[in-house]
Amino acid sequence: MLYWLLKYIVLGPWLRLIFWPKVEGRENIPATGPAIIASNHLSFSDSIFMPLMVKRKVTFVAKAEYFTGRGLKGWLTKMFFVGTGTIPVDRAGGRAAQAALDTQLRVLRAGGLAGIYPEGTRSPDGRLYRGKTGVARLALESGAPVVPVVMLNADEIQPPGKLIPKVKRVRIRFGAPLDFGRYAGMTGDRFVERAITDEIMYELMELSGREYVDVYAQKAKAAAARAQTGAQRPAEPAAPIAA
Repeated sequence: MLYWLLKYIVLGPWLRLIFWPKVEGRENIPATGPAIIASNHLSFSDSIFMPLMVKRKVTFVAKAEYFTGRGLKGWLTKMFFVGTGTIPVDRAGGRAAQAALDTQLRVLRAGGLAGIYPEGTRSPDGRLYRGKTGVARLALESGAPVVPVVMLNADEIQPPGKLIPKVKRVRIRFGAPLDFGRYAGMTGDRFVERAITDEIMYELMELSGREYVDVYAQKAKAAAARAQTGAQRPAEPAAPIAA
């Protein structure tokens, strides 16, 4: 109930009025039946703007940290994600991540729309990063088509770390559904799963016009953090020169 209240009464009308979204290719979303909505990830607001533009409910996964924050902000964030049916996922991988994928698989088998960010985290610099193969496993196990969608300027409206978004027109583009029926019965084949994921990422690159980097975004963020820590660390005094 909260999902529909937020979409059509509480948030939806105001967001449409303020950000007047421009949406291309919305007809590519199936009117009925299961489908996977695979999106690039530029901003926190991606999970708000894109579902707002889809008539059907989109069930997303989100990092578990959104559900464990403290204080008023943490509580409000948790209530938003819980109320909109978002599934927490442990980005460390393993069984916790698989549990989130299994839940989305149940959504698809019930004929719903499952939203996923193949990159696994927000882009640190607006470029498109290597996709994780969870989206391929969902496609193979469910048989559902994958609808690629790109947020074209969400990072300009609400850059990472910024709480208040800029008032600017939101632009979203949906691509044609991708059918991976030719790989039926090949779930678990890591080469097939990588091929499917790369095909999806290629479509996202074409739709967005953004540069593609064949590195996982989490690794890129970790490398940038290490570099920044090293730059801030005071230099060690030079060793004395022996006489």
